[in-house]
Amino acid sequence: MAQDVIMPQMGESLAEGTITKWLKKVGDTVERDEPLFEISTDKVDAEIPAPAAGKLLEITHGEGETVEVNTVVGRIGGAEESGSASPAATEAPAPAAKKAPPPAAEPVKEKPREKTGEASAPAAPPTAERPLDRYPVEELRRARSSPVVRNIAAEHDVDISRLEGTGISGRVTKQDILAHLEKGGTEKATPGPAAPAPAAPPAPAGAGLHIPDLRIPPYVEGEPVEIEPMTIMRRKIAEHMVYSQSISAHVTSFFDVDFEEVARQRRAQKPQFAEKGINLTYMPFIVRAVVEGLKQFPYLNAAVMQDKIVFKKEINIGIAVALEDGKGLIVPIIRNADEKNLLGLARAINDLGERARTKKLTPDDVQRGTFSITNPGVFGGLMGTPIINQPQVAILGVGAIEKRPVVIGDAIGIRHRAYLSLSYDHRLVDGAMAEMFMAFLKKFLEAGEIQ
Repeated sequence: MAQDVIMPQMGESLAEGTITKWLKKVGDTVERDEPLFEISTDKVDAEIPAPAAGKLLEITHGEGETVEVNTVVGRIGGAEESGSASPAATEAPAPAAKKAPPPAAEPVKEKPREKTGEASAPAAPPTAERPLDRYPVEELRRARSSPVVRNIAAEHDVDISRLEGTGISGRVTKQDILAHLEKGGTEKATPGPAAPAPAAPPAPAGAGLHIPDLRIPPYVEGEPVEIEPMTIMRRKIAEHMVYSQSISAHVTSFFDVDFEEVARQRRAQKPQFAEKGINLTYMPFIVRAVVEGLKQFPYLNAAVMQDKIVFKKEINIGIAVALEDGKGLIVPIIRNADEKNLLGLARAINDLGERARTKKLTPDDVQRGTFSITNPGVFGGLMGTPIINQPQVAILGVGAIEKRPVVIGDAIGIRHRAYLSLSYDHRLVDGAMAEMFMAFLKKFLEAGEIQ
């Protein structure tokens, strides 16, 4: 039996990914867990492994295509099934050109609505008895439009079922609805007894965003410039950051922390860790402090869901990793960080950092983070105001840990010091709680003897 190859969910806030490269051709033999194709999102550039061994029978989405998560992008089967692949599947589709919005002269068409005395029943989800390809087009528009499209429609009070889409089976795509809004479309949902659209999962963080045109041109005609398109990752990061700024009430607190005891402990243990092939940095000590702090202040290990608070039972710490030449940022997750000692944290940090830079992260490595840490100090930065990684409510920035003269009692001494900054969502975390959390980190780190 053929095995579907799907676009994986690379993070709880992501609804789609872009296929950047197929590593196998139709007809090639693949082994289970062998790299099959590469994708790019705002969270990660990654190689996706084959879900089964066999022959690659079909590629349904080619390089350059952006598809929703859980979409089938190919099929793998046994050798005996290779002849059953359709002639069209003998080679990968040509790279898809990015769809442009319809020109002004051709606005998105409105589908005439039939007049009826009763509201039609909402579309039921696909089932084995009623597969997707047997749905009427108008039901597909409602039940199978992406979370991105549904979020935009809800925000602008647009009735998706009244738009003619360019997607499969007439589905309204993100480009369709954005083009419709740009043309001043006002097809609002009709009030009255009409039944609501079928329930859909919450739209992911960042859904429905696009980078707006600049009111002030970034250059003037004749000015020597070089223009290149943003990478997929950079574009997604831009959207995610703008979304975070728009939804969270950002506030940042700063603390000056003495790292002298941590530096002493690191010097003492570094040779032992090196024997195990692990480079002991300051980060495992900081993660240990954060874990203990989150146990004391669970509001910082939570999320906001409309007027409810979602307290996370796991402590999953994301560590930001800068890619080569600053071309992107990936935040792999240390899962269940509270269950690891200093050695376990150091090993996890080394492993995730290396795999992030070599595109070896798996989908599980970037999901379900509950708190993030970014470390601009490795580049010499003293402090910063990091943007919260949605849907989390706080992120810790670590400045450069360096020797500085400080007053100790009535004398001046040389100590390892660093500025820590905490950006937090004031919708949930008050200033007093943030300050107490930071005071806890300071006391924990300055005490040393971290295991």
